[in-house]
Amino acid sequence: MHAQTTKQVKHNDPRIALKVLLGGMLGLVVVMGIGRFCYTPILPLMQRDLGLSNSLAGWLAGLNYCGYLLGAVVCALRPGLLEHRLITGGSLLVSLATTVFMGATVSVFWWGLMRLLGGVATAILFIVISAEVAGTLVRCGRSHWLGFLFAGVGLGIALSGLLVPVFDAISGWQGSWYGMGGLAVALAAVGLWLGRQRNLVQPDRAGKTVARVSLEKIYLLAAAYFFEGLGYIVTATFLVAMITVTPGLETLAPYSWVAVGCAAAPSTVAWPLLARRIGSRQALLLAYLVQGSGILVSIGADSVVAVLYAAVTFGGTFMGIVALTLAEGNRRMPAAGGLAAAFLTASFSVGQIFGPIIAGILADVRQGFDVPLLLATACIVLAGVAVVLDRGFQRS
Repeated sequence: MHAQTTKQVKHNDPRIALKVLLGGMLGLVVVMGIGRFCYTPILPLMQRDLGLSNSLAGWLAGLNYCGYLLGAVVCALRPGLLEHRLITGGSLLVSLATTVFMGATVSVFWWGLMRLLGGVATAILFIVISAEVAGTLVRCGRSHWLGFLFAGVGLGIALSGLLVPVFDAISGWQGSWYGMGGLAVALAAVGLWLGRQRNLVQPDRAGKTVARVSLEKIYLLAAAYFFEGLGYIVTATFLVAMITVTPGLETLAPYSWVAVGCAAAPSTVAWPLLARRIGSRQALLLAYLVQGSGILVSIGADSVVAVLYAAVTFGGTFMGIVALTLAEGNRRMPAAGGLAAAFLTASFSVGQIFGPIIAGILADVRQGFDVPLLLATACIVLAGVAVVLDRGFQRS
């Protein structure tokens, strides 16, 4: 014990903070950028080779987000479980295994089960990584670096868009799952090694206090987040598949996902910076406006410019909205930031569950995505209305 204590470093050591931040970013590349979102560029390959319908694709996506909701609820009801290495380590193994073995079967049952379990693991790991990295950065006096952590999601998305076509050329849709899963394993190992550096930082010995809190302060914020989840997820699930079936744009399809990732990576820093200048309400409304315009443009998009606009406006807003919403929830409930994050995440997840299911069914019935995209735009508008009606924002 004495030897371990002597190795601990001062609170403000930026080298340790940077290593832990990089480890956390790699963790989000693995569990979010790959484990959660590489389904999007691989989906059209499965439709091409296996004849997967849009309805089935939507149900598989919905099961993943259902698992994400379950994981968020577990984190809210039993936060103590997240301190057990067996839970977090097991979640990482589940996330990696359910990515790799998606290519090992053509059974809809096993696909659904893996996407469900993968969603549970993703939620747990996202909350654990966010909390541990945030805690380390605060103790090192580098809390303003936190926005860079969530850039890992965009980097993972960009990697998926770049590498899935390579793996597809080698071994089709199965090779794409194996390749992305293998990459996730390698990046997870590096991330774990870097993340261990947080043990060198002196622990926070301040006692924890439990306060009685009310969720009334964030009800409208949660409503906006629900509609955002319901609307954005249509693009998040079907963007590459939609472009794949657009004549003349087939080769651009996987690289549209690269554009999404490249736009998402800096957005988690850019939107909070903008919020400090113009206020959180105005920043959220602007993000919803930009995202809604991109969804509208994607309806019947048949040019490179339109597709790139849809991809960049989606990528440049969805993680920024996550960062702004969670930060606002934490500001309103500083004594129970974890509860606020869990409640908001659960609201978001409910929207994510139904969005792809409804969109997939409508796409098959209507033989196209025009109606699902119009409904998605309407959901983004409703999210903006909820933000306008919410009186909990500070005046800028």
